[in-house]
Amino acid sequence: MAKSKRKKNNHKSLKIVGTIVGIGILVAYFFLFSSMSSSGKTEYIFIDHDDNIDSVYHKLEKVSTKHSLWAFKQMAAVFSYKDNIKQGRYTIGSSGALLTFRNFKNGRQASISLTIRSVRTLGDLASDVSKKLMFSKRELMDSLTSEAVCKRYGYTRENIIAMFVPNTYDFYWDTSISTFLKKMEKENKKFWTFERTQKAENNGFSKEEVMTLASIVDEETDNEGEMPKIAGMYINRLNKKMPLQADPTVKFALGKFEAHRIYHKWLSYDSPYNTYKYKGLPPGPIRIPCVAAIDAVLNYVHHNYLYMCAKEDFSGTHNFAETYEEHSVNAEKYAKALTERGIE
Repeated sequence: MAKSKRKKNNHKSLKIVGTIVGIGILVAYFFLFSSMSSSGKTEYIFIDHDDNIDSVYHKLEKVSTKHSLWAFKQMAAVFSYKDNIKQGRYTIGSSGALLTFRNFKNGRQASISLTIRSVRTLGDLASDVSKKLMFSKRELMDSLTSEAVCKRYGYTRENIIAMFVPNTYDFYWDTSISTFLKKMEKENKKFWTFERTQKAENNGFSKEEVMTLASIVDEETDNEGEMPKIAGMYINRLNKKMPLQADPTVKFALGKFEAHRIYHKWLSYDSPYNTYKYKGLPPGPIRIPCVAAIDAVLNYVHHNYLYMCAKEDFSGTHNFAETYEEHSVNAEKYAKALTERGIE
């Protein structure tokens, strides 16, 4: 009888212990593995080089559940996280406190997708990049306008923008300017395949000259189908030692990017970018050209056109001409259309 009673008590004790262990597991799971994000969405926090443990906790409080943050703090104390805080951009999402803490402790950042757009100026480029990465627009501009930095990558201050090829690239938020530029140099070399390089050489251009002419073509039209034809026209003018007389270069020189008309007084503006005043290509690209424009120069259409003018229907395409007389007729039609629409 006593023996039977002891068995029942042991069985009861085991059930109690099992229940306690089960509850412990559930509690541990709740604190360590349930979603850390208080919003249920993926959030990001940025840890700077001068952050301390209190500022890290303050940033976490804004996006974390209370129980997950408590668990994070316990692990931070045990593993002396305050002595080894790593800067970066970190994810707070569906992962629990355990995995999140391991990412913070080991510096496992979330990468950032950075799109290099076909923008007009170095300032526009620096603005785009600085919105995504840790360094400032001013810091990047200082590097891109430094003769020493440009020379290091084989460029001048006028054509350094040719190193950037439009695409989307992955970076870490705390990427340094030096690492950023090395990555862009690597991607540029990857873009310039043997086939593209050979086409440039066969056409008598360096890569930088291709990018410069492509930037003019890109400014002339958004119509990718017309780009090889425009490239062919400018190459015809170069081959005949004629000035390019490209309106976008005048706009660039004057900073009047949105102008619809090119006034005669502008044509004498003294700038190496003014292709009405100076023959040949300008000293560098007037924007980061899109890939379609680059390939248009490499695969330009062979024809006899020497002139072009925007069509009077404002379709974004052009009327082409072999003679100045034909071109004058086209230019008059476009000027008349501008006047009729009240466009200055």
